[in-house]
Amino acid sequence: MTGNTTGIVLGAIIASASAGAAPADHYTVSDLEKAGEALKAKAAATGSAGDTLATYTNHHTMLSYRTKDGTAEVHAKYADLFYIVRGKATLLTEGTLEGGHEESPGELRGTAVTGGKTTVLKEGDVVHIPAGTPHQLLVAKGDEFLYFVIKVKEKD
Repeated sequence: MTGNTTGIVLGAIIASASAGAAPADHYTVSDLEKAGEALKAKAAATGSAGDTLATYTNHHTMLSYRTKDGTAEVHAKYADLFYIVRGKATLLTEGTLEGGHEESPGELRGTAVTGGKTTVLKEGDVVHIPAGTPHQLLVAKGDEFLYFVIKVKEKD
């Protein structure tokens, strides 16, 4: 191909790819804080609430709010990535899931994670919890925890 023909072909490929491209999602901390206030109201009775923000081919995003401990869990195929927007919590990982049962295919829930690692999470922190790793969030009485979640499929 000549230089001019190559340019025309590349231009057509780029135009074609751009025409089908999905828009980028953008959330400011202010956006997340505002959405967190709505979740806070939803969580008043139970101590926790969450909303899925967007769903993609191999992942989805969520915003979660809690004022109480979370359930111990293991995701067989999905990793969790947390960005802490506000508050603090203690993350238990890498131990044993106690009282585990399958809640839905590939999703185990239990009463606690024992014998694992303890990590204090606070505003601005980011954590990656690989698929298959037992984990649980603990929130001290009187504290709140608002976090952005990306659930990514790591295993088939």
